[in-house]
Amino acid sequence: MMEQLPIKAAVPAAAAMAPAAKIRGKDVSVFYGSKQALFAVDLDVYEQQVTALIGPSGCGKSTFLRTLNRMNDTVDGARIEGKVTLDGEDIYHSGIDVVELRARVGMVFQKPNPFPKSIFDNIAYGPKIHGLARSKADLEEVVVTSLRKAGLFEEVKDRLHDPGTGLSGGQQQRLCIARAIAVSPEVILMDEPCSALDPIATATVEELIDELRQNYTIVIVTHSMQQAARVSQRTAMFHLGKIVEVGPTEKMFQNPDDKRTQDYITGRFG
Repeated sequence: MMEQLPIKAAVPAAAAMAPAAKIRGKDVSVFYGSKQALFAVDLDVYEQQVTALIGPSGCGKSTFLRTLNRMNDTVDGARIEGKVTLDGEDIYHSGIDVVELRARVGMVFQKPNPFPKSIFDNIAYGPKIHGLARSKADLEEVVVTSLRKAGLFEEVKDRLHDPGTGLSGGQQQRLCIARAIAVSPEVILMDEPCSALDPIATATVEELIDELRQNYTIVIVTHSMQQAARVSQRTAMFHLGKIVEVGPTEKMFQNPDDKRTQDYITGRFG
């Protein structure tokens, strides 16, 4: 009689395919003085995905984004309650090095903000202060690699020592993305990175975002529903400082559970 092999318990397909949460926000409330901007927000940000934060102006999207690398620390009177973890570690713990945190969780702002330095020095600055390059050759490799990843190297390779501020708006934004990449982040936060760009530059940055998610976890705040639909795999809808709904982007745009999401996406309010 043949010996029966033990039967493995079947793993549900959804569980087997579930991505890991890189960042977890739990009961996150933010106050600016006596004004409360966020109310007990729960949101997981999955690894190697683009998570889009959508919702009307003033609904708390950018405030939540800034909790993920403690940018709110720079605002007088800002106070956070709840917990934000990166790979399971509480980023608001007193022992956390905020400079190191912001290297791991980089940020690209709404308006391109290159330093008043050369293209080369814009990118070399971060690796220098974080001690990521042992020699001049190492530094040059980091700069070239970062520019390539940001899809900018071929356009600027002959003028690396020209001012970064002399580039076009779209190029400046890609320079800022290259600058964020240069310190080897794990997460890139983007606060309306295309709102100051023309449609062609916007398309270039969107293509770049899609490429970057192969290696980075990305969170993007956007007012453009089309952009959220194009670049993200997961979307969270904010309204009046709370999350109304969160889920796969395709479902959120085609069959949302909450009427406020439906109304916002279709332009009935916001």
